[in-house]
Amino acid sequence: MANLRDLLLPKPREERLFTLGDAIVLVLIAVLLYAGVVLAVKAPPSVKGPSISLEPGALPWYTLLSVGRMAAAYALSLLFTLLYGRAAAYNKRAERLLMPLLDVLQSVPILSFLPVVLLSLSAILPEALAAELASIVLIFTSQVWNMTFGWYQSLTTIPKELNEASKIFRLNTWLRFRFLELPFGMITLIWNSMMSWAGGWFFLMAAEIFTVGERDFRLPGLGSYLQEAANQGNLQAILWGLITLILTIVVLDQLIWRPLLAWSDRFKLEMVESDNPPTSWFFDLLNSARLTNWFHDHVLSPLTERIDLWMVRRYPMRDHEGQVAQPFTPTILLGILLVGGLLYGGFRTGQMLLSLPVDQWLAIGIGVGATLIRVLIALLIALVWTIPVGVAIGTQPRLATLLQPIVQIAASVPATAIFPVILLFFLALPGGLNLAAILLMLMGTQWYLLFNIIAGASAIPQDLKFTSALLRLTSWQRWRTLILPAIFPYLVTGAITASGGAWNASIVAEYVTFGGATHSTVGIGALIAQATVHGDYALLLAATLSMVLTVVLINRLWWRRLYLIAEEKYRME
Repeated sequence: MANLRDLLLPKPREERLFTLGDAIVLVLIAVLLYAGVVLAVKAPPSVKGPSISLEPGALPWYTLLSVGRMAAAYALSLLFTLLYGRAAAYNKRAERLLMPLLDVLQSVPILSFLPVVLLSLSAILPEALAAELASIVLIFTSQVWNMTFGWYQSLTTIPKELNEASKIFRLNTWLRFRFLELPFGMITLIWNSMMSWAGGWFFLMAAEIFTVGERDFRLPGLGSYLQEAANQGNLQAILWGLITLILTIVVLDQLIWRPLLAWSDRFKLEMVESDNPPTSWFFDLLNSARLTNWFHDHVLSPLTERIDLWMVRRYPMRDHEGQVAQPFTPTILLGILLVGGLLYGGFRTGQMLLSLPVDQWLAIGIGVGATLIRVLIALLIALVWTIPVGVAIGTQPRLATLLQPIVQIAASVPATAIFPVILLFFLALPGGLNLAAILLMLMGTQWYLLFNIIAGASAIPQDLKFTSALLRLTSWQRWRTLILPAIFPYLVTGAITASGGAWNASIVAEYVTFGGATHSTVGIGALIAQATVHGDYALLLAATLSMVLTVVLINRLWWRRLYLIAEEKYRME
Protein backbone atom coordinates (compact mmCIF):
# COMPACT_ATOMS: atom_id res chain seq x y z
CA MET A 1 0.00 0.00 0.00
CA ALA A 2 1.25 3.46 -0.83
CA ASN A 3 2.78 5.53 1.93
CA LEU A 4 0.95 8.67 3.01
CA ARG A 5 4.00 10.73 1.98
CA ASP A 6 2.94 10.10 -1.61
CA LEU A 7 -0.06 12.30 -0.91
CA LEU A 8 2.18 15.32 -0.55
CA LEU A 9 3.37 15.05 -4.16
CA PRO A 10 0.52 13.32 -5.94
CA LYS A 11 0.64 12.61 -9.64
CA PRO A 12 -2.90 11.78 -10.63
CA ARG A 13 -3.87 11.49 -14.24
CA GLU A 14 -4.64 14.76 -15.93
CA GLU A 15 -8.30 15.75 -16.11
CA ARG A 16 -9.90 18.92 -17.38
CA LEU A 17 -11.42 21.16 -14.76
CA PHE A 18 -14.57 21.98 -16.68
CA THR A 19 -15.95 19.91 -19.54
CA LEU A 20 -18.83 20.04 -21.98
CA GLY A 21 -20.60 17.52 -19.77
CA ASP A 22 -20.47 19.96 -16.86
CA ALA A 23 -21.98 22.72 -19.00
CA ILE A 24 -24.79 20.47 -20.26
CA VAL A 25 -25.60 19.27 -16.74
CA LEU A 26 -25.67 22.79 -15.29
CA VAL A 27 -27.98 24.01 -18.07
CA LEU A 28 -30.20 20.95 -17.57
CA ILE A 29 -30.48 21.58 -13.82
CA ALA A 30 -31.22 25.26 -14.42
CA VAL A 31 -33.97 24.41 -16.91
CA LEU A 32 -35.52 21.85 -14.53
CA LEU A 33 -35.51 24.39 -11.70
CA TYR A 34 -37.08 26.99 -13.98
CA ALA A 35 -39.79 24.51 -15.02
CA GLY A 36 -40.50 23.84 -11.35
CA VAL A 37 -40.87 27.57 -10.71
CA VAL A 38 -43.32 27.94 -13.62
CA LEU A 39 -45.45 25.06 -12.32
CA ALA A 40 -45.23 26.32 -8.72
CA VAL A 41 -47.00 29.54 -9.73
CA LYS A 42 -49.99 27.44 -10.88
CA ALA A 43 -50.33 25.56 -7.56
CA PRO A 44 -53.65 25.73 -5.66
CA PRO A 45 -53.89 28.88 -3.49
CA SER A 46 -54.85 26.89 -0.39
CA VAL A 47 -54.55 23.29 0.75
CA LYS A 48 -56.23 21.85 3.82
CA GLY A 49 -53.92 19.65 5.86
CA PRO A 50 -54.66 16.50 7.87
CA SER A 51 -55.71 16.39 11.50
CA ILE A 52 -52.80 15.12 13.63
CA SER A 53 -53.81 13.17 16.72
CA LEU A 54 -51.59 13.42 19.81
CA GLU A 55 -52.98 10.24 21.38
CA PRO A 56 -50.19 7.72 22.16
CA GLY A 57 -52.28 5.08 20.41
CA ALA A 58 -51.74 6.85 17.09
CA LEU A 59 -47.95 6.52 17.31
CA PRO A 60 -47.66 2.93 15.98
CA TRP A 61 -49.56 3.90 12.81
CA TYR A 62 -47.59 7.13 12.41
CA THR A 63 -44.34 5.19 12.90
CA LEU A 64 -45.35 2.70 10.23
CA LEU A 65 -46.12 5.52 7.80
CA SER A 66 -42.78 7.25 8.45
CA VAL A 67 -40.75 4.04 8.15
CA GLY A 68 -42.66 3.16 4.98
CA ARG A 69 -41.67 6.46 3.36
CA MET A 70 -38.07 5.90 4.42
CA ALA A 71 -38.09 2.34 3.04
CA ALA A 72 -39.55 3.45 -0.31
CA ALA A 73 -36.91 6.17 -0.64
CA TYR A 74 -34.13 3.74 0.35
CA ALA A 75 -35.25 1.14 -2.23
CA LEU A 76 -35.07 3.81 -4.94
CA SER A 77 -31.70 4.99 -3.61
CA LEU A 78 -30.22 1.48 -3.66
CA LEU A 79 -31.42 0.78 -7.20
CA PHE A 80 -30.09 4.15 -8.40
CA THR A 81 -26.77 3.57 -6.63
CA LEU A 82 -26.08 0.16 -8.15
CA LEU A 83 -26.94 1.18 -11.70
CA TYR A 84 -25.57 4.72 -11.73
CA GLY A 85 -22.34 3.98 -9.86
CA ARG A 86 -21.51 1.05 -12.10
CA ALA A 87 -22.17 3.00 -15.28
CA ALA A 88 -19.95 5.85 -14.08
CA ALA A 89 -17.15 3.51 -12.98
CA TYR A 90 -16.89 1.39 -16.13
CA ASN A 91 -17.92 3.58 -19.05
CA LYS A 92 -15.44 6.41 -19.46
CA ARG A 93 -17.60 8.30 -21.92
CA ALA A 94 -20.62 8.04 -19.63
CA GLU A 95 -18.44 9.04 -16.67
CA ARG A 96 -17.77 12.43 -18.27
CA LEU A 97 -21.48 13.20 -17.98
CA LEU A 98 -22.56 11.07 -15.00
CA MET A 99 -19.96 12.27 -12.48
CA PRO A 100 -20.54 15.98 -13.20
CA LEU A 101 -24.26 15.28 -12.93
CA LEU A 102 -23.70 13.55 -9.59
CA ASP A 103 -21.58 16.47 -8.39
CA VAL A 104 -24.36 18.88 -9.30
CA LEU A 105 -27.23 16.82 -7.92
CA GLN A 106 -25.60 16.19 -4.54
CA SER A 107 -24.94 19.92 -4.25
CA VAL A 108 -28.53 21.00 -4.98
CA PRO A 109 -29.96 22.32 -1.69
CA ILE A 110 -33.15 20.28 -1.83
CA LEU A 111 -34.50 21.90 1.34
CA SER A 112 -34.48 25.21 -0.48
CA PHE A 113 -36.31 23.79 -3.46
CA LEU A 114 -38.80 21.62 -1.58
CA PRO A 115 -41.42 24.39 -1.96
CA VAL A 116 -40.96 24.38 -5.74
CA VAL A 117 -41.01 20.57 -5.97
CA LEU A 118 -44.09 20.31 -3.78
CA LEU A 119 -45.98 23.18 -5.38
CA SER A 120 -45.19 21.98 -8.91
CA LEU A 121 -46.38 18.45 -8.10
CA SER A 122 -49.55 19.79 -6.46
CA ALA A 123 -50.28 21.70 -9.67
CA ILE A 124 -50.56 18.45 -11.66
CA LEU A 125 -51.42 15.83 -9.00
CA PRO A 126 -53.86 15.53 -6.08
CA GLU A 127 -52.47 17.28 -2.98
CA ALA A 128 -52.14 14.12 -0.85
CA LEU A 129 -50.29 12.22 -3.58
CA ALA A 130 -48.10 15.23 -4.34
CA ALA A 131 -47.09 15.51 -0.66
CA GLU A 132 -46.27 11.79 -0.43
CA LEU A 133 -44.20 11.83 -3.62
CA ALA A 134 -42.40 15.01 -2.58
CA SER A 135 -41.50 13.48 0.80
CA ILE A 136 -40.10 10.35 -0.86
CA VAL A 137 -38.14 12.48 -3.36
CA LEU A 138 -36.75 14.61 -0.53
CA ILE A 139 -35.67 11.55 1.49
CA PHE A 140 -34.26 9.95 -1.68
CA THR A 141 -32.05 12.98 -2.32
CA SER A 142 -30.76 12.81 1.26
CA GLN A 143 -29.92 9.10 1.01
CA VAL A 144 -28.67 8.45 -2.48
CA TRP A 145 -25.60 10.64 -3.02
CA ASN A 146 -23.24 9.25 -0.38
CA MET A 147 -24.33 5.69 -1.28
CA THR A 148 -23.56 6.33 -4.94
CA PHE A 149 -20.21 7.98 -4.23
CA GLY A 150 -19.26 5.10 -1.91
CA TRP A 151 -20.26 2.45 -4.47
CA TYR A 152 -18.39 4.29 -7.24
CA GLN A 153 -15.31 4.55 -5.00
CA SER A 154 -15.46 0.80 -4.29
CA LEU A 155 -15.71 -0.13 -7.98
CA THR A 156 -12.81 2.13 -8.96
CA THR A 157 -10.53 0.74 -6.23
CA ILE A 158 -11.05 -3.00 -6.85
CA PRO A 159 -7.55 -4.60 -6.82
CA LYS A 160 -6.12 -5.25 -10.26
CA GLU A 161 -5.49 -8.91 -9.53
CA LEU A 162 -9.19 -9.44 -8.79
CA ASN A 163 -10.13 -7.67 -12.02
CA GLU A 164 -7.73 -9.90 -13.92
CA ALA A 165 -9.12 -13.01 -12.20
CA SER A 166 -12.66 -12.09 -13.28
CA LYS A 167 -11.46 -11.89 -16.89
CA ILE A 168 -9.61 -15.20 -16.65
CA PHE A 169 -12.78 -16.91 -15.34
CA ARG A 170 -14.75 -15.20 -18.13
CA LEU A 171 -17.36 -13.74 -15.81
CA ASN A 172 -20.14 -11.92 -17.59
CA THR A 173 -21.58 -8.68 -16.21
CA TRP A 174 -24.03 -10.43 -13.88
CA LEU A 175 -21.54 -12.91 -12.41
CA ARG A 176 -18.93 -10.19 -12.01
CA PHE A 177 -21.48 -8.09 -10.13
CA ARG A 178 -22.49 -11.00 -7.86
CA PHE A 179 -19.09 -12.49 -7.10
CA LEU A 180 -16.71 -9.52 -7.26
CA GLU A 181 -18.26 -6.05 -7.20
CA LEU A 182 -21.03 -6.53 -4.67
CA PRO A 183 -18.88 -8.49 -2.16
CA PHE A 184 -15.99 -6.01 -2.47
CA GLY A 185 -18.24 -2.99 -1.96
CA MET A 186 -20.58 -4.56 0.59
CA ILE A 187 -19.01 -3.08 3.74
CA THR A 188 -18.95 0.41 2.25
CA LEU A 189 -22.50 0.00 0.94
CA ILE A 190 -23.87 -1.11 4.32
CA TRP A 191 -22.16 1.64 6.32
CA ASN A 192 -23.29 4.28 3.82
CA SER A 193 -26.79 2.80 3.91
CA MET A 194 -26.80 3.23 7.68
CA MET A 195 -25.69 6.84 7.26
CA SER A 196 -28.28 7.43 4.56
CA TRP A 197 -31.04 5.99 6.71
CA ALA A 198 -29.94 8.09 9.68
CA GLY A 199 -29.77 11.25 7.58
CA GLY A 200 -33.13 10.44 6.07
CA TRP A 201 -34.84 11.02 9.42
CA PHE A 202 -33.89 14.71 9.27
CA PHE A 203 -35.43 15.18 5.83
CA LEU A 204 -38.43 13.00 6.70
CA MET A 205 -39.24 15.34 9.59
CA ALA A 206 -38.87 18.35 7.29
CA ALA A 207 -41.17 16.80 4.66
CA GLU A 208 -43.89 15.77 7.11
CA ILE A 209 -44.29 19.25 8.61
CA PHE A 210 -44.10 21.37 5.46
CA THR A 211 -46.46 24.32 4.97
CA VAL A 212 -46.40 27.25 2.51
CA GLY A 213 -48.69 30.09 3.55
CA GLU A 214 -52.24 28.71 3.49
CA ARG A 215 -51.11 25.50 1.84
CA ASP A 216 -50.81 22.76 4.46
CA PHE A 217 -48.82 19.81 3.06
CA ARG A 218 -48.28 18.04 6.38
CA LEU A 219 -48.26 14.25 6.38
CA PRO A 220 -49.32 11.94 9.22
CA GLY A 221 -46.11 10.61 10.78
CA LEU A 222 -43.61 11.01 13.59
CA GLY A 223 -42.43 14.39 12.30
CA SER A 224 -45.90 15.95 12.19
CA TYR A 225 -46.70 14.37 15.58
CA LEU A 226 -43.67 16.00 17.21
CA GLN A 227 -44.38 19.35 15.55
CA GLU A 228 -48.02 19.36 16.62
CA ALA A 229 -47.01 18.42 20.16
CA ALA A 230 -44.50 21.29 20.23
CA ASN A 231 -47.06 23.77 18.84
CA GLN A 232 -49.52 22.82 21.58
CA GLY A 233 -46.84 22.78 24.28
CA ASN A 234 -47.80 19.19 25.14
CA LEU A 235 -44.63 17.98 26.89
CA GLN A 236 -46.07 14.52 27.50
CA ALA A 237 -46.78 14.04 23.78
CA ILE A 238 -43.30 15.33 22.91
CA LEU A 239 -41.81 12.77 25.29
CA TRP A 240 -43.91 9.96 23.79
CA GLY A 241 -42.86 10.99 20.28
CA LEU A 242 -39.15 11.11 21.13
CA ILE A 243 -39.33 7.75 22.93
CA THR A 244 -41.04 6.22 19.89
CA LEU A 245 -38.44 7.68 17.52
CA ILE A 246 -35.51 6.42 19.60
CA LEU A 247 -37.13 3.01 20.09
CA THR A 248 -37.71 2.72 16.33
CA ILE A 249 -34.05 3.56 15.65
CA VAL A 250 -32.83 0.97 18.18
CA VAL A 251 -35.13 -1.75 16.83
CA LEU A 252 -33.99 -1.12 13.24
CA ASP A 253 -30.36 -1.18 14.39
CA GLN A 254 -30.75 -4.51 16.19
CA LEU A 255 -32.92 -6.26 13.61
CA ILE A 256 -31.45 -4.92 10.34
CA TRP A 257 -28.19 -2.98 10.46
CA ARG A 258 -26.27 -4.98 13.06
CA PRO A 259 -27.14 -8.34 11.41
CA LEU A 260 -26.05 -6.91 8.05
CA LEU A 261 -22.72 -5.79 9.52
CA ALA A 262 -22.14 -9.21 11.07
CA TRP A 263 -22.97 -10.87 7.75
CA SER A 264 -20.76 -8.49 5.73
CA ASP A 265 -17.63 -9.34 7.74
CA ARG A 266 -17.15 -12.34 5.46
CA PHE A 267 -16.42 -9.97 2.58
CA LYS A 268 -13.34 -8.35 4.09
CA LEU A 269 -10.31 -8.59 1.81
CA GLU A 270 -7.94 -10.46 4.16
CA MET A 271 -6.09 -13.75 4.48
CA VAL A 272 -6.34 -13.93 8.27
CA GLU A 273 -9.67 -13.96 10.11
CA SER A 274 -10.31 -11.15 12.57
CA ASP A 275 -9.95 -11.93 16.28
CA ASN A 276 -13.13 -10.05 17.18
CA PRO A 277 -15.54 -10.07 14.24
CA PRO A 278 -18.78 -8.08 14.60
CA THR A 279 -21.60 -10.07 16.14
CA SER A 280 -25.37 -9.87 16.23
CA TRP A 281 -27.72 -11.91 18.41
CA PHE A 282 -30.47 -11.65 15.80
CA PHE A 283 -28.13 -12.76 13.00
CA ASP A 284 -27.02 -15.75 15.09
CA LEU A 285 -30.67 -16.54 15.82
CA LEU A 286 -31.58 -16.49 12.14
CA ASN A 287 -28.47 -18.45 11.20
CA SER A 288 -29.31 -21.26 13.60
CA ALA A 289 -33.02 -21.44 12.78
CA ARG A 290 -34.11 -24.55 10.87
CA LEU A 291 -36.62 -22.54 8.86
CA THR A 292 -33.90 -20.18 7.69
CA ASN A 293 -31.63 -23.06 6.65
CA TRP A 294 -34.51 -24.80 4.84
CA PHE A 295 -35.38 -21.59 2.99
CA HIS A 296 -31.73 -21.12 1.99
CA ASP A 297 -31.23 -24.71 0.81
CA HIS A 298 -34.58 -25.30 -0.93
CA VAL A 299 -35.63 -21.87 -2.16
CA LEU A 300 -32.87 -19.25 -2.25
CA SER A 301 -29.95 -21.37 -3.54
CA PRO A 302 -31.90 -23.10 -6.36
CA LEU A 303 -33.39 -19.76 -7.37
CA THR A 304 -30.04 -17.97 -7.55
CA GLU A 305 -28.51 -20.89 -9.46
CA ARG A 306 -31.28 -20.73 -12.05
CA ILE A 307 -30.85 -16.97 -12.37
CA ASP A 308 -27.08 -17.41 -12.80
CA LEU A 309 -27.51 -20.07 -15.50
CA TRP A 310 -30.09 -18.00 -17.34
CA MET A 311 -27.85 -14.95 -17.20
CA VAL A 312 -24.86 -16.92 -18.49
CA ARG A 313 -26.88 -18.25 -21.44
CA ARG A 314 -28.62 -14.95 -22.12
CA TYR A 315 -25.61 -12.68 -21.69
CA PRO A 316 -22.28 -14.33 -22.52
CA MET A 317 -19.05 -12.84 -21.32
CA ARG A 318 -18.40 -9.26 -22.38
CA ASP A 319 -15.81 -6.68 -21.55
CA HIS A 320 -17.00 -5.12 -18.31
CA GLU A 321 -15.70 -1.74 -19.42
CA GLY A 322 -18.83 -1.51 -21.52
CA GLN A 323 -19.38 -0.84 -25.16
CA VAL A 324 -20.73 2.42 -26.48
CA ALA A 325 -23.61 1.84 -28.85
CA GLN A 326 -23.34 3.27 -32.32
CA PRO A 327 -25.57 6.23 -33.03
CA PHE A 328 -28.84 5.48 -34.76
CA THR A 329 -31.67 7.63 -36.03
CA PRO A 330 -34.01 7.58 -32.97
CA THR A 331 -31.09 8.51 -30.71
CA ILE A 332 -30.09 11.38 -32.99
CA LEU A 333 -33.67 12.68 -33.10
CA LEU A 334 -33.97 12.44 -29.33
CA GLY A 335 -30.68 14.30 -28.98
CA ILE A 336 -31.90 17.08 -31.29
CA LEU A 337 -35.11 17.44 -29.29
CA LEU A 338 -33.15 17.50 -26.03
CA VAL A 339 -30.75 20.15 -27.31
CA GLY A 340 -33.65 22.23 -28.58
CA GLY A 341 -35.44 21.97 -25.25
CA LEU A 342 -32.29 22.91 -23.37
CA LEU A 343 -31.67 25.93 -25.60
CA TYR A 344 -35.23 27.20 -25.16
CA GLY A 345 -35.28 26.48 -21.44
CA GLY A 346 -31.86 28.03 -21.00
CA PHE A 347 -33.05 31.18 -22.80
CA ARG A 348 -36.11 31.51 -20.53
CA THR A 349 -34.00 30.79 -17.45
CA GLY A 350 -31.53 33.45 -18.51
CA GLN A 351 -34.38 35.94 -18.89
CA MET A 352 -35.49 35.29 -15.31
CA LEU A 353 -31.94 35.57 -13.99
CA LEU A 354 -31.29 38.82 -15.88
CA SER A 355 -34.35 40.36 -14.24
CA LEU A 356 -32.47 40.45 -10.91
CA PRO A 357 -30.92 43.81 -9.98
CA VAL A 358 -27.16 44.14 -9.50
CA ASP A 359 -27.42 44.60 -5.73
CA GLN A 360 -29.07 41.18 -5.37
CA TRP A 361 -26.28 39.54 -7.38
CA LEU A 362 -23.77 41.28 -5.11
CA ALA A 363 -25.63 39.96 -2.06
CA ILE A 364 -25.52 36.45 -3.57
CA GLY A 365 -21.73 36.68 -4.01
CA ILE A 366 -21.20 37.85 -0.44
CA GLY A 367 -23.56 35.17 0.84
CA VAL A 368 -21.70 32.40 -1.00
CA GLY A 369 -18.40 33.54 0.53
CA ALA A 370 -19.83 33.73 4.07
CA THR A 371 -21.44 30.29 3.85
CA LEU A 372 -18.24 28.81 2.37
CA ILE A 373 -16.30 29.93 5.45
CA ARG A 374 -18.86 28.29 7.76
CA VAL A 375 -18.79 25.07 5.71
CA LEU A 376 -14.99 24.88 5.92
CA ILE A 377 -14.99 25.48 9.68
CA ALA A 378 -17.66 22.81 10.24
CA LEU A 379 -15.78 20.33 8.03
CA LEU A 380 -12.47 20.89 9.82
CA ILE A 381 -14.06 20.44 13.24
CA ALA A 382 -15.73 17.26 12.03
CA LEU A 383 -12.45 15.86 10.69
CA VAL A 384 -10.66 16.50 13.98
CA TRP A 385 -12.89 14.17 15.99
CA THR A 386 -14.36 11.73 13.44
CA ILE A 387 -11.00 10.35 12.25
CA PRO A 388 -9.79 9.03 15.64
CA VAL A 389 -13.27 7.99 16.80
CA GLY A 390 -14.15 6.34 13.49
CA VAL A 391 -10.88 4.39 13.39
CA ALA A 392 -11.36 3.28 17.00
CA ILE A 393 -14.88 2.00 16.29
CA GLY A 394 -13.91 0.40 12.98
CA THR A 395 -10.86 -1.45 14.33
CA GLN A 396 -12.25 -2.54 17.71
CA PRO A 397 -15.43 -4.64 17.33
CA ARG A 398 -16.08 -4.69 21.07
CA LEU A 399 -16.07 -0.90 21.12
CA ALA A 400 -18.28 -0.89 18.03
CA THR A 401 -20.78 -3.13 19.81
CA LEU A 402 -21.09 -0.53 22.55
CA LEU A 403 -20.93 2.69 20.52
CA GLN A 404 -22.68 1.79 17.26
CA PRO A 405 -26.25 2.03 18.64
CA ILE A 406 -25.35 5.30 20.37
CA VAL A 407 -23.88 6.73 17.16
CA GLN A 408 -26.88 5.50 15.17
CA ILE A 409 -29.30 7.18 17.57
CA ALA A 410 -27.30 10.41 17.70
CA ALA A 411 -27.07 10.55 13.90
CA SER A 412 -30.77 9.79 13.48
CA VAL A 413 -32.19 12.39 15.88
CA PRO A 414 -33.00 15.41 13.66
CA ALA A 415 -30.67 18.29 14.48
CA THR A 416 -33.48 20.78 13.99
CA ALA A 417 -35.33 19.20 16.91
CA ILE A 418 -32.73 20.49 19.39
CA PHE A 419 -31.64 23.56 17.44
CA PRO A 420 -34.07 25.90 19.29
CA VAL A 421 -32.36 24.97 22.58
CA ILE A 422 -28.93 25.68 21.05
CA LEU A 423 -30.19 28.95 19.59
CA LEU A 424 -31.55 30.07 22.96
CA PHE A 425 -28.04 29.81 24.39
CA PHE A 426 -26.07 31.29 21.47
CA LEU A 427 -28.29 34.30 20.76
CA ALA A 428 -27.08 35.86 24.01
CA LEU A 429 -23.47 35.76 22.74
CA PRO A 430 -21.76 38.17 20.30
CA GLY A 431 -22.11 36.70 16.82
CA GLY A 432 -24.33 34.04 18.34
CA LEU A 433 -26.24 33.09 15.21
CA ASN A 434 -22.97 32.63 13.28
CA LEU A 435 -21.76 30.20 15.95
CA ALA A 436 -25.12 28.45 16.07
CA ALA A 437 -25.15 28.12 12.27
CA ILE A 438 -21.71 26.50 12.27
CA LEU A 439 -22.83 24.12 15.02
CA LEU A 440 -25.96 23.10 13.11
CA MET A 441 -23.89 22.55 9.95
CA LEU A 442 -21.51 20.43 12.03
CA MET A 443 -24.41 18.36 13.38
CA GLY A 444 -25.56 17.70 9.83
CA THR A 445 -22.05 17.07 8.49
CA GLN A 446 -20.08 14.98 10.96
CA TRP A 447 -22.04 11.73 10.60
CA TYR A 448 -21.25 11.36 6.88
CA LEU A 449 -17.56 11.46 7.75
CA LEU A 450 -17.85 9.20 10.78
CA PHE A 451 -19.75 6.39 9.06
CA ASN A 452 -17.42 6.38 6.04
CA ILE A 453 -14.32 6.35 8.25
CA ILE A 454 -15.76 3.46 10.28
CA ALA A 455 -16.37 1.58 7.03
CA GLY A 456 -12.80 2.19 5.86
CA ALA A 457 -11.23 1.21 9.18
CA SER A 458 -13.35 -1.95 9.47
CA ALA A 459 -12.27 -3.00 5.96
CA ILE A 460 -8.53 -3.05 6.83
CA PRO A 461 -7.37 -6.68 6.44
CA GLN A 462 -6.37 -8.46 9.63
CA ASP A 463 -3.13 -9.72 8.06
CA LEU A 464 -1.98 -6.11 7.53
CA LYS A 465 -2.72 -5.39 11.18
CA PHE A 466 -0.65 -8.40 12.20
CA THR A 467 2.15 -7.30 9.90
CA SER A 468 2.26 -3.84 11.48
CA ALA A 469 2.39 -5.49 14.91
CA LEU A 470 5.23 -7.82 13.87
CA LEU A 471 7.20 -4.87 12.53
CA ARG A 472 6.72 -3.17 15.90
CA LEU A 473 5.59 0.06 14.33
CA THR A 474 4.99 2.98 16.63
CA SER A 475 1.48 4.45 16.80
CA TRP A 476 2.44 7.29 14.47
CA GLN A 477 4.12 4.92 11.98
CA ARG A 478 1.05 2.68 12.02
CA TRP A 479 -1.22 5.62 11.33
CA ARG A 480 1.07 7.00 8.63
CA THR A 481 1.72 3.78 6.71
CA LEU A 482 -1.45 1.75 7.29
CA ILE A 483 -4.49 3.47 8.78
CA LEU A 484 -4.54 6.81 6.95
CA PRO A 485 -3.77 5.32 3.49
CA ALA A 486 -6.39 2.60 4.07
CA ILE A 487 -9.18 4.98 5.05
CA PHE A 488 -8.21 7.68 2.53
CA PRO A 489 -10.74 6.67 -0.21
CA TYR A 490 -13.51 6.44 2.39
CA LEU A 491 -12.44 9.76 3.90
CA VAL A 492 -12.74 11.48 0.53
CA THR A 493 -16.20 9.98 -0.03
CA GLY A 494 -17.35 11.10 3.41
CA ALA A 495 -15.91 14.58 2.99
CA ILE A 496 -17.69 15.13 -0.35
CA THR A 497 -21.09 14.17 1.03
CA ALA A 498 -20.41 15.98 4.31
CA SER A 499 -19.58 19.25 2.55
CA GLY A 500 -22.73 18.89 0.44
CA GLY A 501 -24.73 18.29 3.62
CA ALA A 502 -23.23 21.40 5.21
CA TRP A 503 -24.26 23.57 2.25
CA ASN A 504 -27.74 22.10 2.45
CA ALA A 505 -27.98 22.69 6.20
CA SER A 506 -27.10 26.36 5.72
CA ILE A 507 -30.69 27.02 4.62
CA VAL A 508 -32.11 26.15 8.04
CA ALA A 509 -29.03 27.37 9.98
CA GLU A 510 -28.73 30.91 8.63
CA TYR A 511 -32.41 31.87 8.70
CA VAL A 512 -34.38 30.85 11.78
CA THR A 513 -37.82 31.74 13.13
CA PHE A 514 -37.75 31.35 16.89
CA GLY A 515 -39.87 32.73 19.70
CA GLY A 516 -42.08 34.69 17.28
CA ALA A 517 -39.05 36.50 15.82
CA THR A 518 -36.93 35.88 12.72
CA HIS A 519 -33.15 35.70 13.09
CA SER A 520 -30.85 35.66 10.07
CA THR A 521 -27.20 36.12 9.21
CA VAL A 522 -25.27 36.81 6.02
CA GLY A 523 -25.13 33.70 3.85
CA ILE A 524 -26.46 32.07 0.70
CA GLY A 525 -28.67 29.80 2.82
CA ALA A 526 -30.34 32.82 4.39
CA LEU A 527 -30.96 34.33 0.93
CA ILE A 528 -32.56 31.09 -0.28
CA ALA A 529 -34.76 30.89 2.81
CA GLN A 530 -35.83 34.54 2.48
CA ALA A 531 -36.66 34.06 -1.21
CA THR A 532 -38.76 31.02 -0.32
CA VAL A 533 -40.70 32.86 2.39
CA HIS A 534 -41.41 35.91 0.20
CA GLY A 535 -42.11 33.93 -2.98
CA ASP A 536 -39.25 35.64 -4.86
CA TYR A 537 -38.71 32.83 -7.36
CA ALA A 538 -36.13 34.72 -9.43
CA LEU A 539 -33.92 35.22 -6.38
CA LEU A 540 -34.56 31.63 -5.32
CA LEU A 541 -33.45 30.35 -8.72
CA ALA A 542 -30.35 32.58 -8.83
CA ALA A 543 -29.25 31.79 -5.28
CA THR A 544 -29.80 28.05 -5.72
CA LEU A 545 -27.86 27.95 -8.99
CA SER A 546 -25.05 30.00 -7.41
CA MET A 547 -24.76 27.48 -4.58
CA VAL A 548 -24.79 24.59 -7.05
CA LEU A 549 -22.08 26.17 -9.21
CA THR A 550 -19.91 26.90 -6.16
CA VAL A 551 -20.10 23.33 -4.90
CA VAL A 552 -19.36 21.95 -8.38
CA LEU A 553 -16.26 24.15 -8.71
CA ILE A 554 -15.03 23.02 -5.27
CA ASN A 555 -15.59 19.40 -6.25
CA ARG A 556 -13.65 19.94 -9.47
CA LEU A 557 -10.76 21.87 -7.93
CA TRP A 558 -10.28 19.72 -4.82
CA TRP A 559 -12.43 16.66 -4.23
CA ARG A 560 -12.20 15.20 -7.73
CA ARG A 561 -8.42 15.41 -7.59
CA LEU A 562 -8.41 13.55 -4.28
CA TYR A 563 -10.72 10.93 -5.80
CA LEU A 564 -8.18 10.29 -8.55
CA ILE A 565 -5.40 9.95 -5.97
CA ALA A 566 -7.50 7.44 -4.02
CA GLU A 567 -8.23 5.48 -7.19
CA GLU A 568 -4.61 5.30 -8.38
CA LYS A 569 -2.49 5.23 -5.19
CA TYR A 570 -4.60 3.79 -2.39
CA ARG A 571 -6.04 0.56 -3.72
CA MET A 572 -6.07 -2.31 -1.24
CA GLU A 573 -3.72 -4.54 -3.21
